[in-house]
Amino acid sequence: MRVIAVALAALAALSSFTSAALSQTYPERTITVIVPYPPGGNTDVIARIVLEGMGQIIGQRFVIENIGGAGGTTGSARGARAAPDGYTLLVGQMGTHAASVGLYGNKLPYHPLTDFEHVTQFTDTPIGVFVKKDFPARNLQDLMDILKNDAAKLSNGHGGVGATSHVSCLLFTALVGARSPMVAYRGSGPALNDLITGQYDFLCDQIPHTIGHVEAGSIRILAVAQTERASVLPNVPTTTEAGLPQMQASGWNALFAPKGTPKAMVDMLAAAASKALDDPKTRKRLEDIGAIVPPPDRRGPQALRNFVAAEIDKWTPVIKAAGLALN
Repeated sequence: MRVIAVALAALAALSSFTSAALSQTYPERTITVIVPYPPGGNTDVIARIVLEGMGQIIGQRFVIENIGGAGGTTGSARGARAAPDGYTLLVGQMGTHAASVGLYGNKLPYHPLTDFEHVTQFTDTPIGVFVKKDFPARNLQDLMDILKNDAAKLSNGHGGVGATSHVSCLLFTALVGARSPMVAYRGSGPALNDLITGQYDFLCDQIPHTIGHVEAGSIRILAVAQTERASVLPNVPTTTEAGLPQMQASGWNALFAPKGTPKAMVDMLAAAASKALDDPKTRKRLEDIGAIVPPPDRRGPQALRNFVAAEIDKWTPVIKAAGLALN
């Protein structure tokens, strides 16, 4: 027993020494961050802003690898399988790490709670209901009326099965009681581009990567899917004000690492992200596009794990009750 106790103590000391050594040398080279969508979408835009700030803090570059497909689950699965050495990370969000569980069930090639180390949340992102610029609906009630009367003649786009834009519009049309044909893209960036050119009628997506096009008049927003108006779009009514209070949805973005990534690395990354989010320049860039920076008590590994678990619990019954599960 004494030999075992000594061995365990030695192992603990070695682990502590290794962790301390890692924290002093990491990172020694460029860090690859998987964004599971094509360039130009909400997750990509926010990741680039925060990672630029983090890179300045830790003194190393973050290089984004965009891997689109299957509503973000293809890239997320790649992130889960990556070597846990701190040099491959993943930016996930509501679709990839919450709604995906309700949609895919056992068919999901990873689990958001067991296959990742949770680093920290980056942002919350309000969701809006958008239409192409020449669509006849002037408000959300108009769109709902058109859907109820002739849903088959409308179409809505989304960034892939399970993406935030997909789940949000499935919830919207389920609440209206009339589902229109859906056009799937390999990310919300390509989906947005086709809404701008009028290839389909409406989109439910996050505000940060759409606001510039709203301000330019290339698309229109009918409502924001939350109880309070978005600070960057103060004249746009909420879904509650527009007569559909059940339509409440918001996106979010967060940093994950493969399971088994050393705690010292995870903690360092979380601290760097938090410092970047508190930097006035980074915060302003995020807030200017409508993203919401979470307060300090909602940052860090444990806060993110608790948040992801709560999001899974929130969205799984909603998806199943609406008949949206794909498994």
